[in-house]
Amino acid sequence: MKHFLLVLFSVLTTILVLIQAQDQSGFISIDCGLPAHLNYSALDTGINYISDAKFIDTGVTKRITPTNNNIKQELEYLRSFPSGVRNCYKINVTSGTKYLIRATFLYGSYDGLDKPPQFDLHFGPNVVATVRFSNHTSHFTYREIIYTPSQDYIQPCFVNTGNGTPFISVIELRTLNNTAYVTYPANSVLSFWKRSDVGSITNLQYRYKDDVYDRIWFPWDLPSDLRRLSTSLNKTDLNQSSYKPPEIVMSTAVTPVNASAPIQFQWDANNVNDRFYLYMHFNEVEELAENETREFNITVNDKFLYGPVTPYTTIFSTKPLTGAPRYHVSLSKKDNSTLPPILNAFEVYKQRDFSISETQQDDVDTMTNIKNAYGVARNWQGDPCAPVNYMWEGLNCSSDGNNIPRITSLNLSSSGLTGEISSSISKLTMLQYLDLSNNSLNGPLPDFLMQLRSLKILNVGKNKLTGLVPSELLERSKTGSLSLSVDDNPDLCMTESCKKKNIIVPLVASFSALVVIIFISFGFWIFRRQKGTSQIT
Repeated sequence: MKHFLLVLFSVLTTILVLIQAQDQSGFISIDCGLPAHLNYSALDTGINYISDAKFIDTGVTKRITPTNNNIKQELEYLRSFPSGVRNCYKINVTSGTKYLIRATFLYGSYDGLDKPPQFDLHFGPNVVATVRFSNHTSHFTYREIIYTPSQDYIQPCFVNTGNGTPFISVIELRTLNNTAYVTYPANSVLSFWKRSDVGSITNLQYRYKDDVYDRIWFPWDLPSDLRRLSTSLNKTDLNQSSYKPPEIVMSTAVTPVNASAPIQFQWDANNVNDRFYLYMHFNEVEELAENETREFNITVNDKFLYGPVTPYTTIFSTKPLTGAPRYHVSLSKKDNSTLPPILNAFEVYKQRDFSISETQQDDVDTMTNIKNAYGVARNWQGDPCAPVNYMWEGLNCSSDGNNIPRITSLNLSSSGLTGEISSSISKLTMLQYLDLSNNSLNGPLPDFLMQLRSLKILNVGKNKLTGLVPSELLERSKTGSLSLSVDDNPDLCMTESCKKKNIIVPLVASFSALVVIIFISFGFWIFRRQKGTSQIT
């Protein structure tokens, strides 16, 4: 019985470990271009991928012809955007939650041109990066950011800059701990620059399932003045922080060959004004004797960053590093330490400014409702108002740079609109200009237009509207606060008398027609009667 319970406990423990390993809550993994009816679990990672069909309604699906068997399953398909300047996905997320977001691109000469494009990647109104490809034959790259959305969705956009057709292979989102990777100001994002497993003894990349956040860890080229340390590490031996570096990475480290020498590494900036955040992950991998200690200080470009450090945590720069073309990091043993420094892993991120505000949420929702109500055939993609160069056709917005953009002008003239004027328009509360002319709108000119207190120009001419123009609109037109155009709506009245006239005229016409019919019938009757009398005579 005791043996059975031990076996049962072992089996249950194994199942729980497997369940935890397969837990992908907070993961959104999109295989772009994958047919809508398909989904799968990747063979190498077990990550569950779905089609992008429900997240976008533009672009075309393409498939790469594999030149060998090394192409990953999630990279076989892609979505290309030959039409439109800006094409955007809309992916629902939890606002206020921190995400690692990765966009992956494999060109693979899918178009047969063997000429990889160059294009911009935006998130909503803000530029993330220019996507470029190296001369390597695979033409593979990815862009990764850490971002806390303020809305309940994100909009990755691919912008044609005239250097080839944009495309996308994979979009992946992973929720992070909100206390990790903190930046100031809050509206900035972290863009991946470097992530190294410095003590790697396998020379392999690691991601999920080794990393619960699915960060990709790259092996480091070991300098000759450093040597590797490794140990067999259990979860209980790992001092986990909110960053949760993977066990396989934290079970190895580097240390100086010369015990009195420092550990040193560096990276280059593209511009001296670039701003970087540095994260260093430490975990002791040696069994220290009672009389042994390991303490060290960290400097960046000879300026003190942190210390003394004991290797049991994550150390990071609390403010951005900036003002230099190169950043030289040094970990130096303290005088009272018996052991040299160690380093398990480090990450470098470039801070990007996401200061362009997204359009006010109610305005965005309203424009979406208007688009759906009328089936507007325009390339309305991404944020309606920003950036200004890609503002939606037919819109103008307030954009003073300090406040959230609001829609102030809507021009849907000659857009093939049918049906009644949508009540959604009344929710564009800052609207000053509204042009619905030259369509086939019917029904009354609605009272809810009177709620648009900022409206200065209203043009509904050349439609099929009926009834009476609301009195307040007429009054505002008379006082000059509203320019009102209602011409070429034959059944739309400006006054009550017009309305009565419109009722009387058809009645008079009908009565007149009836009188004519009676006279004709009476004349025909007389003619028949006279003809009959003549025949008798």
